[in-house]
Amino acid sequence: MSVILRNSPHRYGVVALSLHWLIAVLIVGMLILGTVMVDLTPGSSLQFQLYQLHKSFGITILALSLARLGWRLANPAPPLPNDLQPWERFLARVTHVSFYVLMIGMPLTGWMVVSASVWNVPTVLFGTIHLPHLPILSTLENKKPVEDVLKEIHESAAWVVIALLVLHVAGALKHHLVLKDDVLTRMLPGRDLIRRSE
Repeated sequence: MSVILRNSPHRYGVVALSLHWLIAVLIVGMLILGTVMVDLTPGSSLQFQLYQLHKSFGITILALSLARLGWRLANPAPPLPNDLQPWERFLARVTHVSFYVLMIGMPLTGWMVVSASVWNVPTVLFGTIHLPHLPILSTLENKKPVEDVLKEIHESAAWVVIALLVLHVAGALKHHLVLKDDVLTRMLPGRDLIRRSE
């Protein structure tokens, strides 16, 4: 038996499928973690630990998203059903492109916030790897206005991610329950991802 790694015209392969679900779980976890940590006592030990965890998983999402984008460029996604309306195709395209922009852009803006922070707190990924601050932002003379703008962008992007998640899930459910096509099932784990050798 062998695992089907690459995408086919009918479904996603194991690599795309694994990256999709791993990133999805991490993003939902990050949204929850981000909401919790900002409401904690400023400067507390728990808040510091959660911020470090948030940054660690943020960089993990960045790395996985770049890998996913590279894989997507090398392995085209299965085509959408032929009976979709042009506006549905357009909406699907915009949603997917927006997800990629945010999956890469949000960790970058988070890194920028940390680099421009007046607190100058070092980032240690999972307590092991030191992530340097971005040079231009970390050496600014007046960091506070820049930090405030970047924070606003980062937090606003989180709300856009939530809206896209709702739209994405609603679209997948519509395909499965209303249109009754294979758009959802081709992104779900299944036995057809295992090829039996003769």
